[in-house]
Formats: sequence, C-alpha cells, structure tokens
Amino acid sequence: MRPGTSAMTLLDDIRAPVSTPLSGVRYRDVLRVPYAARLLGGALIGRLPTGMAPLAILLGTDHGGEDRSSAGLLAAVYLVANALGGPLSARLADRHGPRCTLPVGAALSSVAFLALAAGPGEVGWAVAAVSVAGAARPPLDAALRTLWGAKGMPSPAHRRVALALDSGTQELIYIVGPLLVATITAATSASWALVATAAVGTLGTALFVSAPVSRTYGVNSRPVRPDWLGPIRSARLRLVYAAMACAGVTIGALTPLAVDAADRLAAPGLSGGLPAALSSGAVLGGLAYGTRCWPGSTADHLIILSAVFAAGWIPLTFAGNPATVLPSAAIPGLAMAPLLGAAFVMTSALAPPGHTTEAHALLVAFLDIGCAIGTATAGLTHSQLLLPAGAAAAALTLATARRRLTPACPHTLPATTELEAE
Repeated sequence: MRPGTSAMTLLDDIRAPVSTPLSGVRYRDVLRVPYAARLLGGALIGRLPTGMAPLAILLGTDHGGEDRSSAGLLAAVYLVANALGGPLSARLADRHGPRCTLPVGAALSSVAFLALAAGPGEVGWAVAAVSVAGAARPPLDAALRTLWGAKGMPSPAHRRVALALDSGTQELIYIVGPLLVATITAATSASWALVATAAVGTLGTALFVSAPVSRTYGVNSRPVRPDWLGPIRSARLRLVYAAMACAGVTIGALTPLAVDAADRLAAPGLSGGLPAALSSGAVLGGLAYGTRCWPGSTADHLIILSAVFAAGWIPLTFAGNPATVLPSAAIPGLAMAPLLGAAFVMTSALAPPGHTTEAHALLVAFLDIGCAIGTATAGLTHSQLLLPAGAAAAALTLATARRRLTPACPHTLPATTELEAE
C-alpha cells in the first residue's frame, strides 16, 4: 500500500522545537522549481501500476471456478515480490543513480506484464510473470523523496512543501488506478488492462529519468564501506519500520472488511468505495497538512498522528448503513497521509550515508508486509477491531521509543546527505 510530507526534519527538531514558518513557500512555488513538475508527474504516472496491478492481475487471471482463488493468490504474489524487490532495486539506485537503474526495472516489469497478458494461462507461467513484475518495479516513490531531500529543491522550506505535495497526491494512485483498470476491462478485456499497466509504468519512468536532476545527481554518494544490512542496522529506523508495519495492518485490513460490509449492508459498491473514501480523505489530509509547519518534533507528529489515525476508525466500527459507512472511512484518511509522510521525513533523516533510497524503499516494504498481514488476518477473523488496533499499536511503539527518536544534541545525528545539505 502507500505510501513524504511536510513534517520537520530531525535537524529541525533540534533547531526549532516550536513551529517554524515556511517562508511563504506554497505548492505553486515548488512546481515552479525547474523539473519539479516533471519529476512529480513522472513518479505519479510511473507508480500507477501500484494501484492498477492487483486488480488487473485478479481480472486477467480469473477464469471462474477454482481459478478464482488462484487469481487472488497471484495478486498477493505480486505484492510480496514488490516488497522484497523494492529495497534491492533502491540499493542499486543508491549505488548507480536513478537514470541507470530505474529504466531497467521498468522494462523488466513491463515485459512481465505483457508476458502475463499474452501467456498460455498456466499457473507456473503466471507466478513467474507476476513475481518478475513485482520484484522489478522501479522504486520511483523512494527515488523521488530522495531527490526532494537532496539537491532537487532550493531550500528546506521548498523540500517540506514538496514532500507534502507528494504525500497528498500519491493517494490518487489508489483511486485512479483501479478505476482505469475497470474502465479498460469493461471497454476491451482484462488482458488489455495488463498491457495498459505495462505502458503507464514505462511512460512514467521515462518521464521521471528525463529530468536533468536525475542525471546530474546520482541519488546518493556510495557508502564508505559496503554494508549488506544497510538501513536495517539502525535501531531507530527499525523502530520506525515496526511502527509503520503496524499501521499497515490497519490499511490492509480495510479491503476484506469492505467486502464484508458490502455483503452485510447489501451495498456492493462499498467493496471499492471504502478504500476509495480512505484515499480521498488522505489526499485532503496530506495537502492540508502541507499548508503550514506544525509545532512539535517529527517524533511528536508520528505519535499524535498514529493515535489520531487509530481513533479515526472508531466511527466506522459503529456505522450501520451505507450513508454513514462511506464518509466514516474518509475520516482516518485525513491522518493517514500526514502520518506516512512524517515517517518518510524521519526515515530520510535517519538513513545512513549511501542508503537513503533504500531506507525509503524498506519503509514501503514494511508497510506492504503489514498490509499483507492485515488483509490475511481480517479475511480470517472478519474483526473490525483490527482497524483501530493496528494504528494504536503503531502509536504505542512510537510513544515508548520517543526519546530514542529525538536526539538530545546534533552530534547524535547520522551524517546523511540531507542533513549535511542543511
């Protein structure tokens, strides 16, 4: 699932524990920065397969009868492969730059989608195709946030607002993607939806790497000494990852619970409407969050937003008809994008040198793992308590580790590229 926003960086936590003005920087100022609009547009288009692929795979491999369960498993295989392959692809981007690595991943992923669309329909062929498609998908989200935090923005204020813009707009992927697949399938066939998934991934990646900043700045300097553990070696990052995996449980649980609600309330539209409502709320929340710089440290933001995210699910658990269920699902979305964005800001600050893109990709991977756990658990238990419980566990994890996430002096900070630039 989902995963930048405008929360303060860790260095800002030390220099300005109270609210810092954004110096008049607005979204339009960010988009006026050379190539900023191209980077953001390319990343959004290139990430559309994230929202398209699960449904396209499900429809493209569902031939009714016993194949229906196999189609669901194939969609899960794609998500797991994405979670495993994303950090590895991001490590290559850290070492060799985005222009050398992202197009290769996009080409492999697109060819795999085309192979799935044109293949013989055998299970082994389909598993291999979706595995390659997921594992090779280029980590455009991680690369974009690394560029935002490096030299792609003229000032820290511009970077904070750029992260907020990315955080708010990325949820459009999960609204537009499924709708696009459904439209193409209805007009032509599910195979053409797979072809479209391949095409938009390639197009977006090409647009992203065509920006000169992706060529002139090799996302990160290489680490002084190779470290296979990379960001996982950081105890602070492990805490953030664990908390976001808990939040992912909540996000993943919504899909099967939405299907349950559609059956229980005799409203088929809720199965897709509830996730869309959550994403719509996230778009509004993320964009609103970036309009100002809020008081408190990034650690405080994470704790408060995860608690608000948990509390936001309570109205949905008591909603008893379609008229109240749908708007109730948008409430937690208002906190979701700011929460994930603050987590990416913290990740950027804590990432070890030469591993910034990988650190972001690992956060996405842990979110995906949490989503998978939430989806599986909700499918077995059908318990709506999973919705507030996962986010509450994230808040508890962060609250107990707050002192470790807020250094007492600048000398305890890792020497990341973003912090050095500040």
